[in-house]
Amino acid sequence: MASILIVDDEKSMREFLEILLANEGFEVSSAVNGEEACGILDKTRFDLVITDIRMDTVSGIEVLRKAKEVDLNTEVIIISAYANADTAVEAMEGGAYDFIPKPFDVDEFRIIVREALQKKTSSGFEQEENAEEGFHFGCLMGDSPGMKVIYDLIKRVAKTNTNILISGESGTGKELVAKAIHTESQRKDRPFVVINCAGIPESLIEGELFGHRKGAFTGATMDKVGLFEAADKGTVFFDEIGELTPAIQVKLLRVIQERTFTRIGETTERSVDVRFISATNKNLEKEVIDGRFREDLFFRLNVINIPIPPLRERKQDLAVLAQYFLKKYSAEFEKDIKKLSTFALDILSNYPFPGNVRELENIIERSVALETSNIVLPQSLTLSNFKKTKVMEDRRRNDIGPNGIKLDEVMTELEKEYMLKAMELTQGSKQKAAELLGLSERSMRYRMEKLGL
Repeated sequence: MASILIVDDEKSMREFLEILLANEGFEVSSAVNGEEACGILDKTRFDLVITDIRMDTVSGIEVLRKAKEVDLNTEVIIISAYANADTAVEAMEGGAYDFIPKPFDVDEFRIIVREALQKKTSSGFEQEENAEEGFHFGCLMGDSPGMKVIYDLIKRVAKTNTNILISGESGTGKELVAKAIHTESQRKDRPFVVINCAGIPESLIEGELFGHRKGAFTGATMDKVGLFEAADKGTVFFDEIGELTPAIQVKLLRVIQERTFTRIGETTERSVDVRFISATNKNLEKEVIDGRFREDLFFRLNVINIPIPPLRERKQDLAVLAQYFLKKYSAEFEKDIKKLSTFALDILSNYPFPGNVRELENIIERSVALETSNIVLPQSLTLSNFKKTKVMEDRRRNDIGPNGIKLDEVMTELEKEYMLKAMELTQGSKQKAAELLGLSERSMRYRMEKLGL
């Protein structure tokens, strides 16, 4: 049974958390202030410490430091009614698992507690990765209902040799699904050959696919093995199959039907044992009706169809995908950025993502490159044809919503927005910007330092 220490000088909050977590099956202890908590931590080890940040004499930050000093593996969650960017950054830099502004959603709080305890049972990077396996299927990520359906389909079709057509918008991860099928199949130790149907010029594609004999045409100075032959015993993945010309469609149909082909400049047929997986961002049925794609080839390719949902239909996966990319690019850029701020994640949740997961990755990469603190703030987000201020404007219209808002965080971001706008209007003059905002120059400098501007 996991042990939890609750530290809060507000009796009602302390008792509420005690009852909530005891009902969840945890062993719960409490301290009425930070000083008592530090004394308890000297004598007893806990899996998790949940502490308020603003308390008399000994603050939650000091409780965090004490907990980490006693046992580095103890996870700490900071809660506060006085949340702002500075305290959040300080808490995360001190090793806190999370920083939760009051009031918080109870169901979300339960999830955060369990995730923190799950991390506590891990030690080291490899185990921490394993703690997230529920979100992964090979190189795919997400546990939304739509993705779970895809995982189930992959498991069911991977062991067969059936041709598969993966459909979905650009950037949804169609190639990742194809790789997952190959990895789960009996061909996993053989080649996985990607053929970009839109990226090979029409004049070259036949030679690329089938290969050619030396002297077959001007420039053919040696024998060339085609992509089909190179993929023997493995998997061929046609990316954007709808881009193939009618002439190549005819030749491809014969390869799929007979599993034979002929190199350019030869007369002898060669046999090949490959599995075909195709992907398209077009409506191939409409392409068939309009006469741009062969019906017989369509039916050969589309034995099993796997549709990939766009990111806007699987927003449940947004946070884990964003955190994955954040971790990836923080390491690549040698930065120590821990997480996205709640406000930044809120903005992303309201964005339609026309470029899907690929666009999300690009947004996070730019954010990590631009961010100077260890938490991604809204001003680091660059979103195409979307105004971040829309979320701010919604909040200014008192749009609180059923789960409430984090008022201090909203006010901090609003203050940053006005200060940045004033500096832009005055071309970087602090004195003139202060005048526009009705502040003294000294107050302007103080606020800019506090906000990290």
